[in-house]
Formats: sequence, C-alpha cells, structure tokens
Amino acid sequence: HVQLVESGGGSVQAGGSLRLSCTASVSTYNNYCVAWFRETPGKEREGVAAIGLSGGRTYYGDSVKGRFFISRDNAKNTMYLQMNSLQPDDTAMYYCAADASWQFCVSKLTFGEWKYWGQGTQVTVS
Repeated sequence: HVQLVESGGGSVQAGGSLRLSCTASVSTYNNYCVAWFRETPGKEREGVAAIGLSGGRTYYGDSVKGRFFISRDNAKNTMYLQMNSLQPDDTAMYYCAADASWQFCVSKLTFGEWKYWGQGTQVTVS
C-alpha cells in the first residue's frame, strides 16, 4: 500500500507560481510512476503531469504544457510540480497519484484510474 501526502497549495495571483510536493510512504518508491491530477466541481478529473520511475519520462496534459514541470527525488520519496504562469482556470484541487501497472506506467505514461491517491491540496488563482 502507498500513502501519498500533498503539500504546497495555496492562493496566488494570476501570472504567479507555486510548487506542489507529494511525499510517499513506501519503501519501493522508485517502482512507481507518479502523477498529478486536478478536479474542479462540475468538471471531469484532468490529468496534469506524470513522471516515470527514474524521472526520465514525463507526460503533460495539453493545458499545462510549457507552464508546469514535474520532477521527482527518489531519495526523498517526493515528487514536485512547479506551476508557472498560473491562470484562474488552473484553480482546482490537485491530487497526486501513484501506479506501477503496465497500463499506466510501464508501457507508456498515461492518465486514468491510477491505483493510489492522496487527499489533495487546493490551488486558487485569482
């Protein structure tokens, strides 16, 4: 079982930046791909960014390409999402997720119903 805890959310003005963190409590962290998703009321959950086991592979949703950057530090069991040029449409609850499956991680990085989820951190852009 993988427990995930997000941090770093908050309120920021349009054009500003935030960095989210997600720390996992698992001894085999580098066996899992990890990703960020976001949700707003009335909208479907959206995949934001995903990163492979060693950090060499990344995958981004179209709406954040060139503005958000995902990274991971396997020594710290932590993943990061650097969010730049934030816009009001980026306002959402952001969740981190982890998965080690062929479908979402091994074959290629894709968004979907990943196995493990954190509780979320709110990002508000005004």
